[in-house]
Amino acid sequence: MTEASHIQARAPRGRTRPGKVFSIVLLTGIAVLILLPIVFTFLYSFFPESEIEAYLKLRGSYDDTQWLGVLLSPKLATIRQYYTILIEDPQYLKLFVNSVKYSAGILLGQALVIPMMAYALSRFTFKGRDALFFILLMLMVLPFQVTMVPSVITLRFMGLLQTPWAVILPMWFSPFYIFLLRQFMVGLPNEYLEAGMMDGAGTFRCYTHVVLPVCRPVLGAAVALSFADCWNLVEQPLVYLSSRTADQPLSVMFNQISTDNSGVAFAGAALYILPALFVYFYFQEDILLGVALSELK
Repeated sequence: MTEASHIQARAPRGRTRPGKVFSIVLLTGIAVLILLPIVFTFLYSFFPESEIEAYLKLRGSYDDTQWLGVLLSPKLATIRQYYTILIEDPQYLKLFVNSVKYSAGILLGQALVIPMMAYALSRFTFKGRDALFFILLMLMVLPFQVTMVPSVITLRFMGLLQTPWAVILPMWFSPFYIFLLRQFMVGLPNEYLEAGMMDGAGTFRCYTHVVLPVCRPVLGAAVALSFADCWNLVEQPLVYLSSRTADQPLSVMFNQISTDNSGVAFAGAALYILPALFVYFYFQEDILLGVALSELK
């Protein structure tokens, strides 16, 4: 018997270490605090509008020495808020559709552009490649407020300002996701590509049949993160579509919805959260595997 197996045999079984218990309790508490607003959002979306409006009018009138009152169950559960948003007042549904259009257009463009750019920067040697990668890093760390004026000038010169393409097209070349995929592709063994070339595959076929399947976990993580960025766009639509409020996404108009019609605010928030939750659950394994592979690299 080896020393490791001997130690394992002597270790007590069925006993949980105090540190592990503390970690579980701490992480569970953090998870509950993070998920609590989402739970209350979906719960309050089934409250009658009159009850929600009366509850929200109490904001700012609480005593600092008392706990904030929380509604845990409605007097009468109803789906009236959803009926108002989806049927009676279709402006909310139109804004929701705008968000879907922008997210779909951005993700489709990124799926075509970003992996190919990352592949070129990671596998091809050409003049100016390092300078181009340095510019990419600089753009990645610069906030939108710094690049806003050059972007507006460029989009106006191209005739795209005040059109949906002003929001969609710049997001196709998001520096962060190019950097993320490029760093992952750099670490791929050359044997994969050499094996494909020995089988008669060209550059493009190696890209589609070798590189992309191997990069699937990081691609899934990039899609999930990019969808969160697309779904929560605020600054770009406000600047590029300032005179076309009807074409702005729900993320821009959500604050106005919450203040002007608080009776349907929670139903609107619930509908707004659902797509992000579905995308996360669908790509959950890819996100975890992508993070694990990044740590190993």
